[in-house]
Amino acid sequence: MTAVLDTPAGEQSPAKKTKKPSPWAAPPRPAWEEEPSRAGQAGKGLALGLACLAILFPLWIVVVTSLQTKKTIDEAGGLVVIPRSITFVAYQELLSGGQVQRAALVSVGVTVVGTLFSMAVSVLCAYGLSRSGSLGHRWILMTLLATMFFGAGLIPTYLLVQALGLTDTYLALILPSAVSVFNILVLRSFFMNISQELIDSARIDGAGDWRILFRIVMPLSRAVIAVIALFYAVGYWSAWFNASIYLTDQDMMPLQNVMIQLVQKQERPVGLSAQINTGQLSPLAIQMAVMVLALLPVAVLSPFVQKHFKKGMLTGAVKG
Repeated sequence: MTAVLDTPAGEQSPAKKTKKPSPWAAPPRPAWEEEPSRAGQAGKGLALGLACLAILFPLWIVVVTSLQTKKTIDEAGGLVVIPRSITFVAYQELLSGGQVQRAALVSVGVTVVGTLFSMAVSVLCAYGLSRSGSLGHRWILMTLLATMFFGAGLIPTYLLVQALGLTDTYLALILPSAVSVFNILVLRSFFMNISQELIDSARIDGAGDWRILFRIVMPLSRAVIAVIALFYAVGYWSAWFNASIYLTDQDMMPLQNVMIQLVQKQERPVGLSAQINTGQLSPLAIQMAVMVLALLPVAVLSPFVQKHFKKGMLTGAVKG
């Protein structure tokens, strides 16, 4: 027989006593910090796959339709999902001369010149504002910040461009949107994070502000400079509003405005009407080919700058 231990009334047996949490124990982690289960990982992968499909599927349709013949497009009743034959006739006609090729060259020129000009102004302005001893840097910074919240409006801007004689010139596509205050602030914040001891040692060695900027500050800021340059380049390449209000000559229109004429207004580019009327080209294939040409530079350049996004944007915008 086993002996039974009697416990005083009102007390629990040792086996039934609950263990009190230690006051020094770490608090429980939130649910979103717990290790995901297999079902959770599968759900995330499925959601990511559906998001990628939603992005890539329309792009696939645009590219495939631009590479199809008029007969294939007519048989499909419009957009083509499954390619039957591959032909580059639409691209050959677009790049063989005429309005589309001229518009593409205009867009390339405006993007290159505008990006270089915007980066030069932004880097110089950001470096000057990052030096606490520069002349009037506080008042200039407050003025730039004010322009982010208060704008003159479209009509005063148009009157200013017209008064400066910039209408029907390529400068009207660059100067009105040449500088972004947000980009200047990101560059300034990044420049301020550079070690002051490094700059002071360069000054002791006899280096001036120009040498410090080009030999020390800019090499250490390659990440943020690459990201800001991409922002400016994409902005210039995708811009269409300035051309629509400041330009009246169709020969000066950039590629984005020609694409709007093709897709929305259903206007045919100069030099392609004969091929479309004779049935050699499908108007839908021409529209899709112009869209591919407009998307191609951004799609090609983005992967090369993608690695700089995290370092360039977060370091320049969070710190400082």
